[in-house]
Amino acid sequence: MNVMSHLAAKSAYRSLEERINRLPQGAPPSETLYKILSLLFSEQEAALVAQLPIRPFTARAASKLWGMPLAQAETMLQRLASRAILLDVEQNGVQTYTLPPPMAGFFEFSMMRTRHDIDQKLLAELYYQYLNVEEDFIKDLFLGSETRLGRVFVREQVLSNELAIHVLDFERASHFIQTTPQVAVSVCYCRHKMEHLGRACDAPQDICLTFGNTAASLAKHGYARLIDSHEGMELLYQAYDHDLVQCGENVRQNVSFICNCCSCCCEGLTAVRKFGALQPIHTTNYLASVTDNCIGCGRCAAKCPALAIEVSQVEPGEARRRAQVKTDICLGCGICVRHCPQNSVVLERREQRVITPVNSVHRLVLMAIEKGKLHDLLVNNQALASHRAMAAVLSTILKLSPVKQAMASQQLKSVYLDRLLERLLS
Repeated sequence: MNVMSHLAAKSAYRSLEERINRLPQGAPPSETLYKILSLLFSEQEAALVAQLPIRPFTARAASKLWGMPLAQAETMLQRLASRAILLDVEQNGVQTYTLPPPMAGFFEFSMMRTRHDIDQKLLAELYYQYLNVEEDFIKDLFLGSETRLGRVFVREQVLSNELAIHVLDFERASHFIQTTPQVAVSVCYCRHKMEHLGRACDAPQDICLTFGNTAASLAKHGYARLIDSHEGMELLYQAYDHDLVQCGENVRQNVSFICNCCSCCCEGLTAVRKFGALQPIHTTNYLASVTDNCIGCGRCAAKCPALAIEVSQVEPGEARRRAQVKTDICLGCGICVRHCPQNSVVLERREQRVITPVNSVHRLVLMAIEKGKLHDLLVNNQALASHRAMAAVLSTILKLSPVKQAMASQQLKSVYLDRLLERLLS
C-alpha cells in the first residue's frame, strides 16, 4: 500500500470511529480499535458505513446518502447484514437497517458463531487488548453514564414465597423467554473470545439469548438459532446449574439480549470485579443477607460472582466465623443463596428501588443526555430524516424528570432548535 492509499484507508476508518462515537455508547479511538475495524470492514465499507444514520434507515435512504443506484446500495447493505455488521429488520413490509453499537452489537456478533472469512483468533486477541488491557472502552461502556447499559436479573428459585409474590415481570428472565415471539440462542462472545486465547472456562457457550428484531436478523444470517420458549427455559435452567448470572439490556420492555455470564470470561462481570463499588451493571432490587445461624463455611463467598461476600471472625479473638455481605457491591443475583448448606443466606428487598428505563429509546435518551450527546442522537443530518424516530425521542424527553429535561434543553438549545426552525421555515 503506498502512502496516499494508506492515508485514505486511515481516513475511512477514522470517519467510521467518529460515526460510532456519535452514539451514546461509543468506542474511544486507539490503534487497537483501528486494527479491529480494519478486520471487520473493508476500506470502502468503512467509508460508506461512516455516512449512515443513527436511527433505522431504508435502502433508499442509504442510496441517496451514498450517491449510488438503489440496487447497488441494497447489495452493499445485504453484504453488511450477512456479516452481522448491520441488523436488517422488516416492519410493516418495509425493510430497514440499523448500525448497532459495538457492544452489545457488532463486536459481539462477530464472535457469535465460528467463522472462516475473518481471523477470529486475531480478532479475539485485539478485543482482549482493547477491552481488557487498555480498559478505556470498558470504563466508558460501563461507567460513562449514570444510566447503565445492562442490568442483572434475579434468580427466581431462591426468592422466598413472600418476595416471589411481589417480583415484577421485567425482573425475571423467564418472563421475556416465555412472552417474546422471537427468541434465539447464540455462542457466547465472551467465552468464545477467551477460548481463542486458551483461557475459557468450562461453562457452556451455546447459551446466550437475543430477542425480537435482533434475534430475527441474527438468525436470518446464521449468527443465532431461533428457539421456542421450552428450549429457552431449558437453557435458563442450564445457566442456573452452572451458576451463570443473567445480565441483559437495562430496560423494562422489549429486552433485546440476555447473556448468561461467568465472572472469569464475561466483560460485564469482569467490570463488576474491577469496579464493583461503582456498580457498572445495575443490580436487582434485592440484596443478599446473612442470618445468625451462618457457620462461616465460605461456600457463598467462593461462589459469589461479584466478590461481594467475605468470611471473617464474628469478634476479634473468637473462633466462630461468619459471612458478611458488601452491600455496595452485591448484585442481588441470588447465586450465594443456592449454595448455603445452612440456608443462612437469603435475599431481601433493597431499601431503595433501582430505576430501570422503560425501553431502548428511553435508555438511549438518558445515556445521551448524561454523556452530552443528545444533539448527536437527534440532530445529525441523517437522523432528522425520520420524523417518527424524532417524535419517539422527543416524547421520551417530555416524560423525564425536570432535572433531566433541563439537561436536555441545555444541550439542544444551540443546535437542535436552530436547525428545526430552519427546516420549518424552508
